[in-house]
Amino acid sequence: MRIARGSWADVWSLAVQLSGPRIATASLCGAAGTAPRFFLVWSRWVDSVRNRRSTLHVVSLSGGKDSTATLLVALELHGRENVRAVFADTGNEHEATYEYALEYLPHVLDIPVDVVRADFADEFATKRANLARIAAGELESAVYGKREFMYRWTPEAAARALEVLHPTGVPFLDLCMVRGGFPSRNRQYCTEYLKRNPLTEYAIGLIDQGYFVESWQGVRADESDARRWLPAYEWRGGHYAVYRPILRWNVEAVFEAHAAAGIRANPLYRRGMSRVGCMPCINAQKREIREIARRFPEHVERIAEWERLVSTVCRPRSPVSFFHLGTQGHAGQDSTIYSVVEWSKTTRGGRQYDLLVDVEPPTACASAYGLCE
Repeated sequence: MRIARGSWADVWSLAVQLSGPRIATASLCGAAGTAPRFFLVWSRWVDSVRNRRSTLHVVSLSGGKDSTATLLVALELHGRENVRAVFADTGNEHEATYEYALEYLPHVLDIPVDVVRADFADEFATKRANLARIAAGELESAVYGKREFMYRWTPEAAARALEVLHPTGVPFLDLCMVRGGFPSRNRQYCTEYLKRNPLTEYAIGLIDQGYFVESWQGVRADESDARRWLPAYEWRGGHYAVYRPILRWNVEAVFEAHAAAGIRANPLYRRGMSRVGCMPCINAQKREIREIARRFPEHVERIAEWERLVSTVCRPRSPVSFFHLGTQGHAGQDSTIYSVVEWSKTTRGGRQYDLLVDVEPPTACASAYGLCE
């Protein structure tokens, strides 16, 4: 391919941008990557120049510390005109997170934040059609095939389910109703359906408008073993790439970025939460569950109501709970949100209550990251 005059300078400039100043020093290839950095930069440059596409840096904003730091890096390197912040609304966030991501950050950073939501209208229609057949007397095997299920639908149960099986407008709850249960650690489909898919559709829309989309993800290697081996830069083709600029950062650097930019962190980090996103998350730690119950009892009540609704649209006697107990649930062991909250107050494997739990008032500052000091 003929190299136009000035092209090498463009490539070099792009390499410097991707390497960035000290705040964005993550390796482009990541821990497991073997491709030379220059090849990745060259590939992106060829796509943008050959197809005459402008690059948009799309930041997936959750309102948490990592995604906020990622947004700050993107704005520092590329400016407001080349950055898009997008918030995937699951319907299961704390009101403080909505205020932080959709009001505070847009105001202090002088940027818009787009919002995407998953829609399950088609899935509701399919499930309602199937249950209507069972309620009318058809055998379940005629509807779902000859698969074996631990719990079976009855015409009466199907009729009861049809009374409440309607879209609620809350993506998380709607997903659980059509899936017949809540996600779990081993079946964590919530991320796929509530975040990844809507964000992918958003990116496809920008690509269709003629942009090259670089999706910025605020993940860090020290969060889990799976993330430790992610590459910092992935060329996906189709005018799309994924960039993880803070992959090699530690949590101290994340909060330093907030301070350097004059941005306060999500207030939930000073209210006992070690993670910000769903309230609560299905992966919430024992201490977090206890703090949520102490500080935000209305969210526990909301989850209890969701458990009731989802149970109504599930197979009779099927154990449905927000926090899964695995096979213990099939043995009749109680695992509702209220029982899990009681367990969160205990020590020694749940054998005795922690008498120090309520020493501090629920309004006291508490931070897993030392933000109260």
